[in-house]
Amino acid sequence: MQASTAYRQTETPQGLGWFAIIRIGLVQASIGAIVMLITTVLNRLMVVEYALAGAIPAGLVGWHYAVQLARPLWGHGSDRASTGGGRRALWIVSGIAVLGLGAMLAVQATVMVAQDFAAAMALAILGYTLIGVGVGASGTSALALLASGVMPERRAAAAAVTWIMMVAGIVVSAIAVGALLQPFSPERLLAVAAGLVAVCVLVTAMAVTRLEPRGGAAFDTARSGTPPPLREALREIWHETAARRFTLFIFVSMMAFNMQDLILEPFAGLIFAMTPGESTQLGGMQSGGVLAGMIIAGLGGSAFAGRLPFELRHWITFGCLGSALSLALLAVGAQVGPGWPIALNVFVLGLCNGLFAVAAIGAMMGLAGSGETTREGVRMGVWGAAQAIAFGLGGMLGGGGLDAARRMIGEDAQAFQLVFAIEAGLFVLAAWLAVRATARHLVTGRGAPPAKNTIHTGATSEGEIFA
Repeated sequence: MQASTAYRQTETPQGLGWFAIIRIGLVQASIGAIVMLITTVLNRLMVVEYALAGAIPAGLVGWHYAVQLARPLWGHGSDRASTGGGRRALWIVSGIAVLGLGAMLAVQATVMVAQDFAAAMALAILGYTLIGVGVGASGTSALALLASGVMPERRAAAAAVTWIMMVAGIVVSAIAVGALLQPFSPERLLAVAAGLVAVCVLVTAMAVTRLEPRGGAAFDTARSGTPPPLREALREIWHETAARRFTLFIFVSMMAFNMQDLILEPFAGLIFAMTPGESTQLGGMQSGGVLAGMIIAGLGGSAFAGRLPFELRHWITFGCLGSALSLALLAVGAQVGPGWPIALNVFVLGLCNGLFAVAAIGAMMGLAGSGETTREGVRMGVWGAAQAIAFGLGGMLGGGGLDAARRMIGEDAQAFQLVFAIEAGLFVLAAWLAVRATARHLVTGRGAPPAKNTIHTGATSEGEIFA
């Protein structure tokens, strides 16, 4: 009680303000920047400069996703720290430090490949393990902090801000690293990677300093006491109909979302005869669409909430169904070939992806505070683990499915049509799951416990998240 009183005296009733949300966005940007180094730069170096099979970097990236299955464990640890006089900030900074260490080990392994392949692969596995741990610990704790401290009406905009900043971190670091690596040498790679990691750790530490309430108080003033053991927390989440369905929605939608990553540029080259530069620009069009969709959903879900006849669940449904329609049109374009407005089609696909992604994250932040005893960290961890599994499976289904379809059918256009049709079907299924997960009778107390208001002294029902 004294901690809650102290909190009300030192913090505004509105919880995290926009500047604080931007600071959490800097954490996301730092995570994105370091992960970019692993998934983009090292992937290319292994395949091109060091002539390794593409399956090796793909397998290492897949392993870092597999490690993130432990996200609920790290989220639970973050929850316990936030209620025991500790800080989620410690988990965030520690996670970024582990991520940075793993990145440096992965870089060192890459430059060792030519001299000692076996030792390099052993070091790479260790490095990518630490990368998975670092991403999971820092990312889950940052999202839990955001979920516990943001007002319901700001959640969509907060999700948009943090994810746009993450994309910006990826873009800025890619441009900077690309320039600094000219001309390429192993020594230069190590120096640039060390500089990037140092900057990201420093930015993260500065961003989260004094971000949480002082005196050991948590943002969640409506609940007190120690979170339950992890097994009990997971059991509670799985027995909640809304949380269980939302987990399935995250899994299906993220699997569909990631299926296109490995096949869009081959599609542009094989069907539309685009050069590598042109297909890269096409990928940029999709990213631009994603950013536009995030901005629209953020403004529509927050700035114009109450003035538009749409709720967060509507933005999720529109985004999923729009993505399915865009993929269906890509399947038509595969048959038409050159002359199809491929750039516009891909931009609209990215736009719809951005709509559902930001709205889903906003809804996720609301559901994260809905447990009777479980807290934001372990819930974000469960959904983060579902996303990690989905991302890994989506990549394999996209690339592997396309290879299998090309061998089986023998015609590129029809093979792409089949893969796009499967992906579109997954988005339709995701839209149905989203509707079921956010049904009003589930978010007003009859299918799941009412959400505790994590900022106000009064209570707020979980239904307000989607209303």
